Amino acid sequence: MTINAPTDNAPPDRATLDALLGTGATRPWYRRAWPWLLAAALLGATGGWWWWQGRQAERAAPVYTTEAVARGSLVLKVTANGTVQPTRNINIGSELSGTVRRVLVDVNDRVKKDQVLVELDTAKLQDQVKRSQATLASARAKVQQTAATIAEARASLGRLEEVARLSGGKVPSAAELDTGRATLTRALADDAAAQAGVQDAQAALSTDQTNLGKAAITAPADGVVLTRSVDPGNAVAASLQAVTLFTIAEDLTKLRLWVYVDEADVGNVKLGQAATFTVAAFPRRSFPAAISRVGFGSTITENVVTYLTYLDVDNTDLALRPGMTATATIVAAKHDDVLLVPNTALRFTPGTAAAPQAKGGLLQSMTPRMPGGNRRPGSATPGSTAGARQVWVLEDGRAEPVAVPVVPGISDGQMTEITGGGLKPGMRVITAQQVAASK
Repeated sequence: MTINAPTDNAPPDRATLDALLGTGATRPWYRRAWPWLLAAALLGATGGWWWWQGRQAERAAPVYTTEAVARGSLVLKVTANGTVQPTRNINIGSELSGTVRRVLVDVNDRVKKDQVLVELDTAKLQDQVKRSQATLASARAKVQQTAATIAEARASLGRLEEVARLSGGKVPSAAELDTGRATLTRALADDAAAQAGVQDAQAALSTDQTNLGKAAITAPADGVVLTRSVDPGNAVAASLQAVTLFTIAEDLTKLRLWVYVDEADVGNVKLGQAATFTVAAFPRRSFPAAISRVGFGSTITENVVTYLTYLDVDNTDLALRPGMTATATIVAAKHDDVLLVPNTALRFTPGTAAAPQAKGGLLQSMTPRMPGGNRRPGSATPGSTAGARQVWVLEDGRAEPVAVPVVPGISDGQMTEITGGGLKPGMRVITAQQVAASK
């Protein structure tokens, strides 16, 4: 750049010097751009942080699931498994050992009382009867011999005593008289033994005759043959215990269902309660039954305590058969027009939602935290509702739940009867709580 020097040697002016040196007057800060840009950036960051905190608070606010309280009917049912059995099951065996000669009935045959079912070979039994008869005859002959001996001894003693009376006691001697008396006493004793031998022989003969009669095994009652475990020619050994040859059901039109009720449910089971059950053979058919006995003795299987319970079943159509596995449902109680609440409401306890960060800066809010925190589950683990003392209600216009005292009654596993407390129909009880995850 070319600068023209003044012609009159005058000093240069201020503007000329500023132009030459590149300096000038300093502008005030509010007329500069960068402070305003920095302030706008800070305001934008602060507004974004507050907006983010509000979103976090909304997401952390609990969301409750509620259900309206209503009146209705509640049926308490107890479920148990078991098997169908005859009302009276008769095992027929043999008290005797021997060889089976004839079998007169088979499985599913209907039999009458005293009908012959099976016969054993009686050859040995008949020989035993004959032997006992001979022994009895011998014992009776022995009695006759002892009777003759008594008569002889009594006559001999009488002669000795008459001689002693006529001789004035000089003859016979005292020793001879004592011998005669002893002979008579001995004869009387032999006669008593012979009489006892007769009775023993009579008893033995009676036993053998009874055994001969038991060789023909008969039915003790009317019924149907369920099982048969004997055939002609089989050897029956009854040395230790009676061998079971047949199993007879007395009456298949009336059966009995044996079920095992859990110890937690046995307190609700009573005599006369109605029940229904199903079997695998008829999955779509429900059979009626009624409880006839609840056992006091327990059965422990794999540390599970159960109680045997009998249910009487009408089987007029003979659809059911002994041994079928059944699942029974016992109607333990039925309450109509009662206040009902879900079991989840009785187990529910409000959780602690994560509160929004009230203090601290953006850096603190963005600092990572350990997972978990103080968050608690929305409800307790599933279990009995008998110990529940309150439910939580969400009233209209209020964001916080309110505890209402209750007195629970029976429960069917899903709903529970409320017998007392401050709960009213139409109130909305809380059944669950959800907290949205922060992002």
